[in-house]
Parts: sequence; structure tokens; C-alpha cells
Amino acid sequence: MSVLDSRALNRATLARQLLIDRADLPVLDAVAHLCGLQAQEPQEPYVGLWSRLRGFDPAVLSDLLTGRAVVRTHLMRRTVHLVTADDVLAWRARHDPMLRQRVLGVYRRELAGVDLDELARAGRAVLADGEPRSMTELARALAEGWPEPGPRALGEMLVAALVPMVQLPPRGLWRTRAGVRNLPLASWLGREIDPPAPDGSDPVGQALVRRYLAAFGPAATADLRAWCGLAGLPAAVAAVRDELVTFRDERGRELLDLPDAPRPDPDTPAPVRFLPAFDNALLGYDDRSRIVDDAHRGLSVAGARVVLVDGRVAATWDVKADTVTVTPLRDLARTDREAMAEQGRELASFLSDDNHHRVEVATPPR
Repeated sequence: MSVLDSRALNRATLARQLLIDRADLPVLDAVAHLCGLQAQEPQEPYVGLWSRLRGFDPAVLSDLLTGRAVVRTHLMRRTVHLVTADDVLAWRARHDPMLRQRVLGVYRRELAGVDLDELARAGRAVLADGEPRSMTELARALAEGWPEPGPRALGEMLVAALVPMVQLPPRGLWRTRAGVRNLPLASWLGREIDPPAPDGSDPVGQALVRRYLAAFGPAATADLRAWCGLAGLPAAVAAVRDELVTFRDERGRELLDLPDAPRPDPDTPAPVRFLPAFDNALLGYDDRSRIVDDAHRGLSVAGARVVLVDGRVAATWDVKADTVTVTPLRDLARTDREAMAEQGRELASFLSDDNHHRVEVATPPR
């Protein structure tokens, strides 16, 4: 079995994540290819797509949100994701048990003894009037029937797990600040989520395996689980295994992949790329060493925005007013610093209408 070293895996990841050459994909197709973008910070997906698509126009993504072709919803790992309407309708039922368990993991004491099915029915009844509500408003409407758990536990269980919801625009629109207003997915999209297969098979799980490998492979089953949060996919992997090719990484882990997916030469040049907070190029793996050193792994869960140099996390970045500030994590060659500065100016231009696009590259910490 062929062994793929970390550089080979890095280049495969960059290719699948559209981070070597900016793609000429329509925005909707890019969101679908990436299996959605983590979006708990509403403006971050715009940077993620700017780094991946040639000539990305943020107004197109805003129009897809208002046009109900993409939605903001709790899905993979119980985090808010920006996903296509087709994908969330197809995938949501498969994620339901995981979403319940993850919310219970946080509020098990508060929700002890609560009949979750009864709570879901009551929540749906409140929402039947078609009025969008914040999580707090929904919890308060049910507090009389469930006074013990408290509004936070009630609200999170309803919004993140029990009732498939969408966070309505203007939340998530370009350069727009807006609070979260929730409405059931079925009400917003005019279609019920797809039910589980009646014969007990798992076509959705099998689709998730294929889609994940197309956007993140080659990868181990532990990586797949880390991406979606679903523990019950061994049968789905087994069902599609004959379609796949296998490799090993330098640790000896088995890696699965689609046979015709891109695996570029490890020496393929990788341009500087700015990634937003919580980008799935980092979070979509259990073993993130293909893209970030173990010493900096914590950046990916701390919400740091990072810069890739030669395909690996080499700096963090932030923006204030019209200035993008880059803080290297190590010493960088002059050519790399110049490339970061150039990409930083382009990013500042994208983020601001100001014609003065400034970049500051700090001295790396000693």
C-alpha cells in the first residue's frame, strides 16, 4: 500500500479545498463542493470563498441566502454551517441523533427528565404561526411548561437539535450585522427534510463519505468522524469501500480516497492563502498535521484567522479599519513576506471600500 507523506497530503488537501488555483466555479457549486463552510462568525465564509474562487463577488452569496438556495443552520459538529438547501434537506435527518447528544452533553443536568419529543412538539407548535424567533424568545414561550431547565438549555436544544432551523437573513449577509432569528427549515424552504431510508440502509451516510473525500481526501475514518461529528459511519464506509482506493500515512493510518480525485505532485507550488476563522480546511480532520504544526494546532479551534505559506499555517491575521495585520509564527523568507503582503493588500481591498489598502507584517515572536 502506497504511503503518502505529509507534503503529499498537504497538496491533495489544497487541491480539494480549491487553495492551489482559485477556481472558476459558481458560488453555489463551490459551497456544495466544500460540503458547506463553517459559519458561526457570519462574515467569515466570504473570506473563505474569496480565497478559493476567482473573481468572487460577495453579493452573489448574499443573493443565494435571500434566495433560499443556501442556508445557515446547525449541522456538522453541531456548529453553524453555510450549506446548500439541497444538502441540508438531504443530510439533516442523518445528523439528528448526533445533534441531540451533543446538546445533551452540555446540558445533561438541566435537561434531565425532559421528554425531548414532547419538547419538540411544543416548539413546533409555537413556531407554527410562521413568525421567526430568537432562541431566547422561543425558550421563553415554553418556559411555563418547562421551568426547570432554564432558557439557555431549552433554547439550544430546540434550535440546535430538536427542530431543524434556518438562521434567517439579514444574518449572514455581506457587511451586515444582524441578530439570529430562527424559522423551521421546512417553512423557509417550502419542503420537508428527507426522511431516513425506510429499509434501514444509509444512502446519506454513503453520500457523506464520497462527498467528504472529494473535498478533504485522502483521509482516515477518524478524519471523517471529526469533520461531521457522526460516529455511526463504519457501515457506510464499508458499503462504498469497493469504490475507493487506499493509502497509508506516515503514522500507518489507513487513508481512503476516490480513485480519480486530484493528488498533485508534492512539489506543486502552493501560493499564499488567507483563511477565515474556523475554516474547515483545518477543522475537517482529526489529524491536522497535514496543514498545521502540532505546536499551533490550537489556533484552529481558538478562532484564529491563519495564513498559509507553502500550504501550511505560518501566520495569523486580523483586520481593523483598512489595515490587515499579519503576525508570522516563525521566521519567513523575504519572498514569502512579500507574497503575504501582496495577498494582504488584495484582501484589504476586498474587505473595505477604502482605496488605502494597508498591510502590516509584524515581526515573528521570539
